[in-house]
Amino acid sequence: MNDTTIPDTSAPPAGTVVRGDSTDSIHWARTAARTFTDRLRPAPAPDLADTLVLVVSELATNALRHGGGRFTLRLFAGPGTVTATVSDPSPAPPRGRAPDLDGATGGFGWHMVRRLTQALTVTPGPGSGKTVCAQFAR
Repeated sequence: MNDTTIPDTSAPPAGTVVRGDSTDSIHWARTAARTFTDRLRPAPAPDLADTLVLVVSELATNALRHGGGRFTLRLFAGPGTVTATVSDPSPAPPRGRAPDLDGATGGFGWHMVRRLTQALTVTPGPGSGKTVCAQFAR
């Protein structure tokens, strides 16, 4: 089952939530992130929008692959920040691993997320899972 919430384009982007449990939901998370930044006023720099979409894609993918097979993405904007949180049911914290340069099995995502965010935290919850919070300066 894919429980995806698409942002309402008629309302201001105070907050957006996307829930996913399939690889299709990664697409919806990216679309929601792009729509969210497109509707922010003042508009963020194009590189911030692109970076947010990339980080959301990586965090959603990691939640599906390593975090229990489902995620909840929340997007928020404040006067000086844009924040994306991704929650999943696994209590295990993300960990970097050596990128696979030959076998195409990954290992780049967590390293990339850490370099692209201004602030990155991992906290317990909800429930027995965890939430990864990525914050960007506007």
